Amino acid sequence: MDQKEKEILKEKILKEIEKSEADLIEIAKMTQPVKPENSLGRISRMDAINNKSVMEAAQRSKKAKLSKLKMALQNIDNEDFGLCANCGNSIQAKRLMFLPESTKCVRCAAR
Repeated sequence: MDQKEKEILKEKILKEIEKSEADLIEIAKMTQPVKPENSLGRISRMDAINNKSVMEAAQRSKKAKLSKLKMALQNIDNEDFGLCANCGNSIQAKRLMFLPESTKCVRCAAR
Protein backbone atom coordinates (compact mmCIF):
# COMPACT_ATOMS: atom_id res chain seq x y z
CA MET A 1 0.00 0.00 0.00
CA ASP A 2 1.52 3.32 -1.02
CA GLN A 3 1.38 6.54 1.00
CA LYS A 4 -1.45 8.08 -1.04
CA GLU A 5 -3.65 5.03 -0.45
CA LYS A 6 -2.83 5.17 3.26
CA GLU A 7 -3.89 8.83 3.42
CA ILE A 8 -7.19 8.02 1.73
CA LEU A 9 -7.67 5.10 4.11
CA LYS A 10 -6.89 7.33 7.11
CA GLU A 11 -9.64 9.73 6.06
CA LYS A 12 -12.06 6.85 5.66
CA ILE A 13 -11.16 5.45 9.08
CA LEU A 14 -11.60 8.86 10.72
CA LYS A 15 -15.04 9.22 9.11
CA GLU A 16 -15.99 5.70 10.22
CA ILE A 17 -14.86 6.45 13.79
CA GLU A 18 -16.89 9.66 13.83
CA LYS A 19 -19.96 7.86 12.48
CA SER A 20 -19.56 4.97 14.94
CA GLU A 21 -19.29 7.33 17.89
CA ALA A 22 -22.45 9.16 16.79
CA ASP A 23 -24.23 5.82 16.33
CA LEU A 24 -23.20 4.75 19.83
CA ILE A 25 -24.78 7.88 21.29
CA GLU A 26 -28.05 7.12 19.49
CA ILE A 27 -27.95 3.46 20.51
CA ALA A 28 -27.31 4.42 24.13
CA LYS A 29 -30.53 6.42 24.09
CA MET A 30 -32.40 3.36 22.83
CA THR A 31 -30.98 1.03 25.48
CA GLN A 32 -32.40 2.91 28.44
CA PRO A 33 -34.18 0.65 30.95
CA VAL A 34 -37.88 0.11 30.47
CA LYS A 35 -39.44 1.86 33.43
CA PRO A 36 -42.29 0.00 35.16
CA GLU A 37 -44.24 3.22 35.75
CA ASN A 38 -44.72 3.66 31.99
CA SER A 39 -48.27 2.72 31.04
CA LEU A 40 -47.41 -0.12 28.69
CA GLY A 41 -49.35 -3.30 28.38
CA ARG A 42 -47.68 -6.60 29.17
CA ILE A 43 -47.06 -7.41 25.48
CA SER A 44 -45.79 -3.89 24.77
CA ARG A 45 -43.44 -4.09 27.75
CA MET A 46 -42.10 -7.46 26.57
CA ASP A 47 -41.60 -6.00 23.10
CA ALA A 48 -39.77 -3.00 24.57
CA ILE A 49 -37.51 -5.30 26.62
CA ASN A 50 -36.79 -7.39 23.52
CA ASN A 51 -35.96 -4.26 21.51
CA LYS A 52 -33.65 -3.12 24.32
CA SER A 53 -31.80 -6.46 24.13
CA VAL A 54 -31.40 -6.12 20.37
CA MET A 55 -30.04 -2.59 20.76
CA GLU A 56 -27.61 -3.75 23.47
CA ALA A 57 -26.25 -6.38 21.05
CA ALA A 58 -25.90 -3.69 18.38
CA GLN A 59 -24.11 -1.50 20.91
CA ARG A 60 -21.59 -4.26 21.74
CA SER A 61 -20.97 -4.84 18.04
CA LYS A 62 -20.51 -1.13 17.34
CA LYS A 63 -18.10 -0.78 20.28
CA ALA A 64 -16.03 -3.69 19.00
CA LYS A 65 -15.88 -2.17 15.51
CA LEU A 66 -14.94 1.23 16.95
CA SER A 67 -12.12 -0.36 18.92
CA LYS A 68 -10.82 -2.13 15.80
CA LEU A 69 -11.03 1.09 13.77
CA LYS A 70 -9.03 2.98 16.39
CA MET A 71 -6.43 0.19 16.39
CA ALA A 72 -6.23 0.34 12.57
CA LEU A 73 -5.77 4.12 12.70
CA GLN A 74 -3.03 3.71 15.29
CA ASN A 75 -1.22 1.05 13.21
CA ILE A 76 -1.69 2.48 9.72
CA ASP A 77 1.83 3.91 9.60
CA ASN A 78 3.46 0.64 10.67
CA GLU A 79 5.29 -1.17 7.90
CA ASP A 80 3.31 -4.37 8.49
CA PHE A 81 -0.07 -2.63 8.20
CA GLY A 82 -2.10 -4.22 5.42
CA LEU A 83 -0.53 -7.64 5.87
CA CYS A 84 -2.66 -10.61 6.82
CA ALA A 85 -2.31 -11.62 10.46
CA ASN A 86 -2.53 -15.31 9.47
CA CYS A 87 -0.58 -15.83 6.26
CA GLY A 88 1.42 -12.59 5.98
CA ASN A 89 0.23 -11.82 2.43
CA SER A 90 -1.00 -8.37 1.51
CA ILE A 91 -4.62 -7.56 2.20
CA GLN A 92 -6.18 -6.12 -0.95
CA ALA A 93 -6.51 -2.33 -0.86
CA LYS A 94 -10.18 -2.64 -1.90
CA ARG A 95 -10.85 -4.85 1.12
CA LEU A 96 -9.18 -2.34 3.43
CA MET A 97 -11.23 0.48 1.92
CA PHE A 98 -14.43 -1.50 2.48
CA LEU A 99 -13.46 -2.91 5.91
CA PRO A 100 -10.61 -0.75 7.24
CA GLU A 101 -10.51 -2.78 10.45
CA SER A 102 -9.61 -5.98 8.54
CA THR A 103 -6.57 -7.85 9.77
CA LYS A 104 -6.97 -10.87 7.49
CA CYS A 105 -6.95 -11.34 3.74
CA VAL A 106 -10.08 -12.61 2.02
CA ARG A 107 -8.86 -16.20 1.91
CA CYS A 108 -7.93 -16.36 5.61
CA ALA A 109 -11.10 -14.54 6.67
CA ALA A 110 -13.21 -17.10 4.79
CA ARG A 111 -11.69 -20.02 6.72
